[in-house]
Amino acid sequence: MQFGRTYEEFSVGDVYRHWPGKTVTEYDDHLFCLLTMNHHPLHLDANYAEKTTDFGKNVVVGNYIYSLLLGMSVPDVSGKAIANLEIESLRHVAPTFHGDTIYGETTVLGKTPSKSKPDRGVVHVETKGYKQDGTLVCVFRRKVMVPTAMYIKERGGEQPGRPQLGED
Repeated sequence: MQFGRTYEEFSVGDVYRHWPGKTVTEYDDHLFCLLTMNHHPLHLDANYAEKTTDFGKNVVVGNYIYSLLLGMSVPDVSGKAIANLEIESLRHVAPTFHGDTIYGETTVLGKTPSKSKPDRGVVHVETKGYKQDGTLVCVFRRKVMVPTAMYIKERGGEQPGRPQLGED
């Protein structure tokens, strides 16, 4: 299984469809709210959401959906990353509710070799998240510093920190 890509493996226009999707549960949403100290009743109080919002039910925290999509993209985009450099834009386009399943895809928008270090480059990508019915819910663009093949080779290969298991 491939985990991330080197700079040479990215091509402008490539689209990576992240698999599998994730069905968002009430527990997921509430745990994220508690971990991030987001206590807005829109996310936590079903009575409030039902009686005072246009949605009539709790809305999943948008930053959870962003974080979920970012995580989904790691095996395809940033699994070998040296650094995430920038989140250029983030748009929450439509609400997500408990029970919705999120799917993501990332498009390579551009790539630029590093000006100061020849063993790395910057990849510019856009990730989109969709609900099970095809509704676009989240879009973000980011820049990721990734290694070249030379960088990987010079540092001992794909998994230099992985211990040898079992008897030799």
